[in-house]
Amino acid sequence: MALLGAQLVITLVFVSIIQKVSPHFSLAKWFLCSTGLIRYLHPTDEDLRLLAGVPKEKGGKGKDKRNGHSTEKSSTFHIPRNLDITLETTNITQFDVVHLRYFTEYQWLIDFSLYSIIVYTISETYHYFIPIKDEVNLSMLWCLLVIFFAFKLLASLTVQYFKSDESIGERSTCIVTGLVYLLIAMMIVIVPERILEVGLNTAYEKFNEGASKFLAEQGISNSGPASKVVLLFFIAVFCGILGALFTFPGLRMAKMHFDSLRYCKDRKMLKLLLNINFALPFVLVLLWIKPISRDYLTERVFSGMNNPIMTPEIFESIRLMTIIVAVFLRMILMPIYLQAYLNLAYDRIEEQKKEAGRITNVEFKQKITSIFYYLCVVTLQYTAPILMCLFLSFMYKSLGGLSWSWSSSLPIEECSVDLELNSMPTESPLTEQEATTDATFIQVAQNFHLSLQNLKQVFTEDVYRGIFGFATWWSCFVWFASSSLGMFYQSYFTNKT
Repeated sequence: MALLGAQLVITLVFVSIIQKVSPHFSLAKWFLCSTGLIRYLHPTDEDLRLLAGVPKEKGGKGKDKRNGHSTEKSSTFHIPRNLDITLETTNITQFDVVHLRYFTEYQWLIDFSLYSIIVYTISETYHYFIPIKDEVNLSMLWCLLVIFFAFKLLASLTVQYFKSDESIGERSTCIVTGLVYLLIAMMIVIVPERILEVGLNTAYEKFNEGASKFLAEQGISNSGPASKVVLLFFIAVFCGILGALFTFPGLRMAKMHFDSLRYCKDRKMLKLLLNINFALPFVLVLLWIKPISRDYLTERVFSGMNNPIMTPEIFESIRLMTIIVAVFLRMILMPIYLQAYLNLAYDRIEEQKKEAGRITNVEFKQKITSIFYYLCVVTLQYTAPILMCLFLSFMYKSLGGLSWSWSSSLPIEECSVDLELNSMPTESPLTEQEATTDATFIQVAQNFHLSLQNLKQVFTEDVYRGIFGFATWWSCFVWFASSSLGMFYQSYFTNKT
């Protein structure tokens, strides 16, 4: 009985690879340091004094009594806000990013996601050529870990708004959007499957049937699992929480998209790619709305055609592949969006030149350095939502029994897992102690396999398809809804330059 089999080998091999490769190669560092990103440098105090005509203070250098070395005393002075300053630029290096806030978390999420994708790809290839029904798919554990890490990081970033006394507006925005998404989710979970085919109703029916049968086999009297209304309410609460976590990543994405379009007015192909990139999540949302997607493409026969445009299997495959294309396109365009964010330092100074009054040199430099300091935070807000959508779709495909191919799924060969002593090759007679040990081991293995089979009767493919199908669709929905809200704000409530 090989419950783990090749899956365990693949996992152990890649754990070893991570330990060997991680110190020498990091995809996260490559995105920040090898894609041509540039950052803006603030002028020194001496340059600011010279441009503003501020005389140098006497006694600027003094002795630090603690160590006896001559050091430059930090001084604060005022300069005009409309001071004509040209900021210098430099390429981002790995020595610059290692000190940024949340860099370690960003590096771990991106690199672990890369390894998880490789493990998942190898596992899917292995199962395609050697389909074994009863082998545990450990690549699902890798996918689940990526989803957990992404959710945890988004929660950690959102909690920062509740800890700071200066973030009253952000805190209120999170609460309001969370409640709005809760209301929307409570309406969506009761939408019939003939309109929105997320499969929640089918999942509940199959789970109810399997759980009742399992409890009856165990001799436990029960009145059935939890009420459907209660389950749907908790699902809606989780949807509201996820929507609140996606709010500021969506607003940040909209700001970067708005600025990127402004910077590439003369590059029509790039502008088209950026708009396609922004609209793809909306296409994903539509692919789960049955009257305008599945019914239209797989059931309706147009004039001059003998069959529908595609089969249900092809439709399922295209829906999954569209998610991968959307995520891949976002990752390819990420340097452009990050450069648009870094250009905020330049935009801030240009806006400041239009203002009257004076500003301290410390505040002036903080306006520039804070942009680069939060680069990894912004990158996490950009990547974490799309990685959650990607790996939820992986789990939706594998646990839901779907296929990547454009043909019906290959029949899965039944693998006999009953362990019989008669089927084992005859060897030299065993001692009584060895026979007892082998019998105990076989009994433990049989009990474990029986428990696993009982759980499979409860958590069937229909149950997984409903859970992860809805999770995938909802993550795509809030991904697009939050970005759309941000674009609406940028278009109608900010000054266009």
